[in-house]
Amino acid sequence: MADSSEKTEDPTGKRIQDARSKGQIARSRELSTTLVLVASSLMLLLFGSFIAEALFAISGRMFTLSRDETYDPTHMFSAWGVAITEVSTPVLSFMFVSMIAGIYGSIALGGYNFTWYSAAPRFSKLNPLSGMKRMFGVNGLVELLKAFAKFIVIGAMALISLSLFQDEALHLDQEIYPLNIFHALDMIEWAFFLLTLGMVPIALFDVPYQSYKHNEQMKMTKQQVKDERKNSEGDPQVKGRIRKLQYQAAARRMMQEVPKADVVVTNPTHYSVALKYDEHGVRAPVVIAKGSDELAMHIRKIATAHDVPLIPSPMLTRAIYYTTEVDEEIPHKLFMAVAQVLAYVFQLKKYKAGKAKRPKPLSRNLPIPPDMRY
Repeated sequence: MADSSEKTEDPTGKRIQDARSKGQIARSRELSTTLVLVASSLMLLLFGSFIAEALFAISGRMFTLSRDETYDPTHMFSAWGVAITEVSTPVLSFMFVSMIAGIYGSIALGGYNFTWYSAAPRFSKLNPLSGMKRMFGVNGLVELLKAFAKFIVIGAMALISLSLFQDEALHLDQEIYPLNIFHALDMIEWAFFLLTLGMVPIALFDVPYQSYKHNEQMKMTKQQVKDERKNSEGDPQVKGRIRKLQYQAAARRMMQEVPKADVVVTNPTHYSVALKYDEHGVRAPVVIAKGSDELAMHIRKIATAHDVPLIPSPMLTRAIYYTTEVDEEIPHKLFMAVAQVLAYVFQLKKYKAGKAKRPKPLSRNLPIPPDMRY
């Protein structure tokens, strides 16, 4: 038998939302670092030569001064303007792309989430036992393996870079100045790019691992799921009590409307439906009360006490009961059947008032469509 304290259930939406509000979301530092490094290396490949040429030109300008410039302090500001103009575009482009890569790498896994909860000081973070648990737990072992893997992979990429550029580096002294400097910078850019590629497999491993670890941390026990459902949906006993009170209140309101009914059609043993019709209005007959069993008997008692006619018609009663709610108009398919009942009732009232002859008995075969028969 499974232990009830084991976290075997997937996290609910509320638990995930509560965790996000506390800053507990999946994050991969390796992904963020890799994106920044790869983006930076690509930008160096694209703009590195422009930055190098700009720096070379600035250096030449700074160390090449005329006699007048030496004794005129205002020339210093013009030199600064030249330096900023030459370097600003490639350097700002490099910084902008690196910044975007860093931001995207931070939110790519887990999405954007801002909360003050994580920044708030808590003494639990200073607990040495928790720190030892993090160091020597499964997560600490994984971090150690990742560090070892980075050492191996990046070391291998460094050896590959050295082997690729060894001959070129050894012959730099034979090239013409300043082309040898630009050549050296070009080799450094490509070597940096190869080193950053070594981080890609580390990030590809870390992203699914961080997602898996976060999902495992968010898992819940069966009891936690039950408690959360109870807290969010309410105690079933309390909800049942509320439903009972609501039913009783609705029943009392219906009983107050029964004396206003024009007729109560009944299935003598189970159902009662009270109908009201405004001869001068535009609405069809409306159900103002209905019930089954004890409630049906109570409706009949109130109707009898207030001289509301009781018309037994089992099939019509069931049809109205199952198709129409309280305060709703009867379905148009039942108009003919209900019209015959109301016509009989109105003729009966006139007969009792001495204004008309006794009406013929109501037909037992009222026109009820087959799909309305229950």
